[in-house]
Amino acid sequence: MCDQEYKAGVVYLDNAATTRMAEEAEAAMQPYLVEKFGNASTAYGYGEEAQAAIAHAREVIAASLDARPSEIYFTSGGSEADNWAIKGVAEAYGKYGRHIITSRIEHHAVLNSCHYLEEQGYEVTYLDVDQNGMISLEQLEHAVREDTILISVMFGNNEVGTIEPVMQIGRFARDHQILFHTDAVQAYAQIPISMQQYHIDLLSASAHKFHGPKGVGFLYVRDGVTMPSFIHGGSQERGKRAGTENVPGIVGMGKAVELAFCNMRRRIRREMMLRNYLIEKIMHEIKGVRLNGHPTNRLPGNVNVSFSGVDGASLLILLYEDGICASGGSACNTGEERVSYVIGALGVPDEYAAGTVRMTLSGETTRKEIDRAVEALKQNLRKLRDEK
Repeated sequence: MCDQEYKAGVVYLDNAATTRMAEEAEAAMQPYLVEKFGNASTAYGYGEEAQAAIAHAREVIAASLDARPSEIYFTSGGSEADNWAIKGVAEAYGKYGRHIITSRIEHHAVLNSCHYLEEQGYEVTYLDVDQNGMISLEQLEHAVREDTILISVMFGNNEVGTIEPVMQIGRFARDHQILFHTDAVQAYAQIPISMQQYHIDLLSASAHKFHGPKGVGFLYVRDGVTMPSFIHGGSQERGKRAGTENVPGIVGMGKAVELAFCNMRRRIRREMMLRNYLIEKIMHEIKGVRLNGHPTNRLPGNVNVSFSGVDGASLLILLYEDGICASGGSACNTGEERVSYVIGALGVPDEYAAGTVRMTLSGETTRKEIDRAVEALKQNLRKLRDEK
């Protein structure tokens, strides 16, 4: 609904769910939807154009990660990349061990892949998090066994924005010769990530989280890591992921990456300033509220707060009626649970947990929009709390 009225003055604060596609990304895609419609697997001119466009996008993405083009595999999005990483490692390295470590606040694409592997006889250890959503490196160390083959911990949480100690996890995994996968769907193109510094073996990303098109993403696989084919068929993606390439989507994602990284540091500073401004206004002007996630070590545009004595779903409906688009947590969980499992894992008290709202900014968000959102919050909280 919000997308339909976006240009009519709606304040869009749900960028963790999806972002508006950049006009430059749309323009870059357009020729490959109509004029340059060739199949990249064909050997004549149209196919060569498509091949060259895919190769350019792969190079752009690799450069953004301090990686090699040979380490980038295109997928349909973050969920496929997560599934491929976790199930692929289990298949390729299961002969060395059948134990996996992850956290309790991962995206469902990771958690449900792990649940599936448990049904196949694998054992999974789910790490707890503290009240800020951080895993314990000490608990991680104690969880490692001789048969541990994979650690999968997300880079930045999609609900509360906490950035996990990825660099330390990567070093630990490398020192113990365990593969390390991170779901970076919320973090990639939002903050700098270097494969050379972080010692990550596998990384998942999705274009629509950084102003690219929906239905396309990628999996980074460090050279030397054995990964089986995830989709069987033709020889696309170097024989690892069959199916005719989504050329327009890949081109649009490549352009979105270029845009995200050309002004990243300036954008991060601006988003953090506005994020902190939003947090301060809420905490100082509204009573019965608590901030969820790490107070400082969080994604630049993430604000997750819980209000006492109200139902979050009712509050979100009232906000939308006032032209404010926000969410209660992950878009993948909408309608499934009254209190998010992430909020539950942080130990948020019951009187607050049901009143959780997530507001996520982008480079397009303005201070005026934030002021409007806070005023709408105050008015609607008064209604729900029956205050005068």
